[in-house]
Amino acid sequence: MKLVTKILTLAFAGLFAVSCLESGTGDVVERTEAMELAELSTYLDTLENRGVDVDTTDIGVYYVVDSLGTGPFPHTGDTCVVNYEGYTLGGYLFDASSLHSEDGKYEFVLENPPMITGWDNGMKKINEGSIVYLIIPSEFAYGAYGAYPAIGPYETLIFAIEMVEIKQAY
Repeated sequence: MKLVTKILTLAFAGLFAVSCLESGTGDVVERTEAMELAELSTYLDTLENRGVDVDTTDIGVYYVVDSLGTGPFPHTGDTCVVNYEGYTLGGYLFDASSLHSEDGKYEFVLENPPMITGWDNGMKKINEGSIVYLIIPSEFAYGAYGAYPAIGPYETLIFAIEMVEIKQAY
């Protein structure tokens, strides 16, 4: 299942030139936090200029609700069943739930064990039946070191997530 919508695809395309990792001479450019912040600002401006409502969690993870579900929101200890795709800000697909299971679903217990901070924090904004895009700055993901080889240093991540089911811990 391809979760990325047309509007986010257009925003990816607008950022392609901004997020290239080579200089005009063909040399590899070392990423910095300032580069990431400039790319993220451009990306968010592009979304907002296209009329996309971008919200922010309490810690600074951005999110866009594509379709709102009707079920409950997850809490720490609840089991979440999701379909997801993970992209770098430049549009590179680095992970997807469909790569890990035949039915394409990924099941995990929220914050047990903790995942990247931005994932755990953003999940609490996705109720059952929703499709939401988490835009996670590297500060809440893999930071200055990245996650070799797929995610570079200071790389903002975008997750397209469909919350299929929430099994409450009670």
